[in-house]
Amino acid sequence: MWLVSLGITRQLIEPARPAQNGKHERMHRTLKARTTRPPAANLRRQQELFTSFQREFNEERPHEGLGMKRPAEVYRPSPRPYPETILPIEYPGHYEVRRVSRNGGVRWKHQWLNVGHALIEQDVGFHEVADGIWDVFCGVLQIGRFDERTLRLVRDTRDALPL
Repeated sequence: MWLVSLGITRQLIEPARPAQNGKHERMHRTLKARTTRPPAANLRRQQELFTSFQREFNEERPHEGLGMKRPAEVYRPSPRPYPETILPIEYPGHYEVRRVSRNGGVRWKHQWLNVGHALIEQDVGFHEVADGIWDVFCGVLQIGRFDERTLRLVRDTRDALPL
C-alpha cells in the first residue's frame, strides 16, 4: 500500500512467460544455486550466504548488461526524497469511493464485499464500466473487476467478466 500511495506501480509479465523477464529470472537462478541448494544449517548461516551473494553480485562480479561494470559502480540513489506524509488517494468525481473496514471488506448495497486485508482502512474507487460491472482501484492500481449482481471480485482482470 505504501508503494501504491507513492505512485509506484507494478509491471507484469504474461503468465508462464519467464523469458519476458530473463535477466531477473537468471539472477534468481544464480541466487538459489548459491544460497539455498542445499539450505544452510541455521538462520544465521543462511543470512551469511545471502549477504555474501549480495556483496559478490553488486561489488565484485562485472555484469555484461552494464558494459562489464559492477552494479555498485553505476548505482546512484534517487534524488527524489520520500515524502514525510502520504496524502490521501483522490479519485475522479464519478467514482464510487468506499473505505475498506478492519476486516478487509466494504458495504455494497447492503451486502458485504471482501476486498482484501492489505487495503484495510484505505479508500478504494469503483468505476462502472458496464451496467453493474465495476473496475476497482486502489489509487492508480486496478485491483480487480466486480460484478454487483454476484458480489464477485475477480482479481486478475485477464479473467474478468466480459463487458
